[in-house]
Amino acid sequence: MALGAGASGCTTTAVVFLHVQSKVNEGEPLPCVKLNSVARALSPRCGDFVPGSLKPQDVAQAGLAECPLTLAARDPQFWPLLPELRARGARIETCVTPPWVALAQAPAQLKASAEACPPYHLASAEALATLKWLGEADPRAVHHDVMRILSCPAAQSAGLDSVLNQWRVQGRLAPRQLAFSPFGALHPSHLNSELAGKLEATGHQAALAFQGRDEGQLPPGFEVALRTSDWPALVWWLDRQPSLLQGVPAMRGKPVGWLPLARVLSPGFMPTEHQGPMLDFLLARGANPWQRLPHSPGQSVVQYAQQLQSPWLATLDPPWRPAVTAQQATTGR
Repeated sequence: MALGAGASGCTTTAVVFLHVQSKVNEGEPLPCVKLNSVARALSPRCGDFVPGSLKPQDVAQAGLAECPLTLAARDPQFWPLLPELRARGARIETCVTPPWVALAQAPAQLKASAEACPPYHLASAEALATLKWLGEADPRAVHHDVMRILSCPAAQSAGLDSVLNQWRVQGRLAPRQLAFSPFGALHPSHLNSELAGKLEATGHQAALAFQGRDEGQLPPGFEVALRTSDWPALVWWLDRQPSLLQGVPAMRGKPVGWLPLARVLSPGFMPTEHQGPMLDFLLARGANPWQRLPHSPGQSVVQYAQQLQSPWLATLDPPWRPAVTAQQATTGR
């Protein structure tokens, strides 16, 4: 009886200890051993993903705040899970946020430079095939930001830009059926592509890229072309919409538009050493350095350059020199 009483006391003590311990650890992450196979694979603290470890029942009922496909797609470190998630029956329809939109708008992607691509070179052939499937099978993937990261140079190298061609063939990029302009969404390097030519032939226009509103978080394509000195893309834009030199319309709820000359001068917009060639290019195309700023009508671009003490002030407002006569030009005197 004593032994039984002792054992009972030990059991009670253990239960009390576990209860107290659970209260102390309340709010802390569950130990990895208590997570299901999907949650464990999607947790960086639990180590690298082990291929073959995902259980179909966990894929179907992962118990996560978002579907496994979205969680795996938005973070390149989890791309190795994608093929197995698909093979185990993961369904796009259960995703609140489309996987491709999650990748395009992930904090790391938004924080990167405007022209940056996700690191597709890190993905295996099987992961790339699953990413391609996610783009083709999910109608919600047709999105401004997704189009940008599917047309960037790394996506072209990985063959993922074929998803855009598939969208066009399927009629998903038909004019007047989108909440965004394909030209404003395309990466500048893709504007002279066969796809862009076919989109233009079907009725898409450069001017429409500056009308309406969309849900994109990545900057508009013309702005990216300007910031990155993408000369072929800038020529493409200005050949079709020369009025951009005199002002880019306000977009996405902003109260006023902006001037390319002033934007180039703005600190942090582009490297200082790239400002001079860009100013020369814009001026040669007809930009007016004495034009008033949309957000500050009392100030011209030249006055803005003076305020900034820009090293390119003389480019915008060259010093006055007396006219050279024909005789002086001949004699050099």
